Amino acid sequence: MDNILEQLESHIRERYEIADDDDEFTPDVHLFDYGYIDSIGATALIAHIEATYGIQITNQDLMLYPLNTIKEIATLIHKKVS
Repeated sequence: MDNILEQLESHIRERYEIADDDDEFTPDVHLFDYGYIDSIGATALIAHIEATYGIQITNQDLMLYPLNTIKEIATLIHKKVS
């Protein structure tokens, strides 16, 4: 799980150009409420997750699981990969 969390955080920092010294960016920050990712970015992030981990994020997943933080997203990835 820690590996997924680290990979996901690294990808989001790089893809969405989040500075290393941004103190608000943590695994528990709400990525959408704090403006790190918008709806277009969410679509790109889902595509990245599906390609990287060989899983599918379904509409049902989006409704059943909170996917607002890095930790929440990593938890779903871990659940689907296991």
